[in-house]
Amino acid sequence: MNNSATNTIRLLAAGLRALLVLTVVCGVVYPLVVTGIAQAAFHDKANGSELTSGGKSVGSALLGQTYTLEQKDKDGNPLPDPEYFQPRPSAAGANTENTQYKLLVSGASNLAADSRVLLESVEKRRADVAAFNGVPASSVPVDALTASASGVDPDISPAYARLQADRVAKANGLPRDKVRALVEDHVEGRQLGFMGEEHVNVLKLNVALRELAGRA
Repeated sequence: MNNSATNTIRLLAAGLRALLVLTVVCGVVYPLVVTGIAQAAFHDKANGSELTSGGKSVGSALLGQTYTLEQKDKDGNPLPDPEYFQPRPSAAGANTENTQYKLLVSGASNLAADSRVLLESVEKRRADVAAFNGVPASSVPVDALTASASGVDPDISPAYARLQADRVAKANGLPRDKVRALVEDHVEGRQLGFMGEEHVNVLKLNVALRELAGRA
């Protein structure tokens, strides 16, 4: 066997050894170590900030979801459930690929600030939110009128949560002061004390509401 063939075999053997070692290290050892550290140190975040109620998963605290009735309005849209705190409006599309799961496809309306369609939708939402909650239209906060850029914003402003408290209390047969206190308990402050705004996670609030009402 000439030197050229011998060198080629050596190079192939070295490459094969490197491939096997890197496959074990990068494909097995490293993922196991990172997963182990994440589960030990950041268990909640590593599992997608999952929330459970009654022993069942009810969603992620990072993703907004809808709380609607089976009935629909004249336009074919599901009616909001008065027993729950409602999230921000959403311009996200429906999942049409994997219909096994009822998911929203993240997205925004991309309407300009001077869009007549946007203006009309905001005014309609203002009237609908005011009527649904039995409050003056002037008291409806802006986050109840405009959709987020993602379409799956999990949070609302404390003002919007407080506006809904009396309606939720009445629908669930609960004392108003207890539901109002529940809202205040779920107001989360700014990150690091200065970034962002105070907010309320709708899923966390609704899970606590169900527990307060004695329903899982």
